[in-house]
Amino acid sequence: MAFAYLSTLMGGIVCMLLLDFRFRLFFWRDSASAALVTAAGIVFLLLWDAAGIAAGIFLRGSSEAMLGIELAPEMPLEEPFFLVFLVLCTMVLYTGSVRILERFGKERNT
Repeated sequence: MAFAYLSTLMGGIVCMLLLDFRFRLFFWRDSASAALVTAAGIVFLLLWDAAGIAAGIFLRGSSEAMLGIELAPEMPLEEPFFLVFLVLCTMVLYTGSVRILERFGKERNT
């Protein structure tokens, strides 16, 4: 049960990458730019987490679904995986929405 949250996050990451592969939205469209955007997003969100932890706003909850390993005080091992999933999900949704809107605009103009 301790791996439930981490394995769910990893499953979500795999699903986002499969969607990306199928529609060539982010990593399979321009891998260098996607890697840069993903790294920048993760670094920004980790700094945001650190600021929230330092301010006492973000606290680590306890759950049987988590491993209980902390990378730093109040920073569970699962957090970087969640941030990767969050960035991937955001970029797949964004690039997919742009593609849909572009296709809709082309159909209206023809």
